[in-house]
Amino acid sequence: MKSLNLLACCLLLASCGPSQAPNSGVYMLVDTSGTYRDEIQKAEQIIRYTLSRLDATDSFAVARIDTGSFSEKDIIAKMTFDDRPSTINRQKRLFAEQVQKFVNEAKSAPYTDITGGLLQAVEYLNEKGPTVKTVLIFSDLKEELEEGYIRDISFELDGFNIIALNVTKLRSDNIDPREYLARLDEWQAKVEKSGGTWRVINDLDGLEGLL
Repeated sequence: MKSLNLLACCLLLASCGPSQAPNSGVYMLVDTSGTYRDEIQKAEQIIRYTLSRLDATDSFAVARIDTGSFSEKDIIAKMTFDDRPSTINRQKRLFAEQVQKFVNEAKSAPYTDITGGLLQAVEYLNEKGPTVKTVLIFSDLKEELEEGYIRDISFELDGFNIIALNVTKLRSDNIDPREYLARLDEWQAKVEKSGGTWRVINDLDGLEGLL
């Protein structure tokens, strides 16, 4: 009986110990299709800002939106940060260098598989298991798929924050603004139907305090 009481006390003390600090996971999708390639400098600014906000045990990945984006090959840089400040600084410098290389060499993609990119983001963040899961989509949100690609797929976004950034207006949107509004409504409906939260930020000053 004494041993059972001792075991019970040990379990109680263990349960009262400090819990793991909350951490964040951010996955950013970068659209490089068509003329949106010209917006990539803004994407780099957002990446650098995000890097400055993340800390120990947080995870960050940046991937391009390409022809078929449900693939590890489209991840430009990824990192889970150490709990030692000196190591975190080195990790962030390496991450920034990898992103800079991508910015310098990026070419326009012929197609825009946003759905595939979002599926890859969900898979990555679920594997990392952070307390807060955020997907940043830097895109005009116009999805264009190569023939044969099937993306009529439902998401599982419970606990995910999906944030669309810099959703620029296309030339056709200026002719008929309903096209632009319809794209926003369609993506919002997809995300919220799947259990996620949706937000659009076009003024990049609105990023302050977001992460």
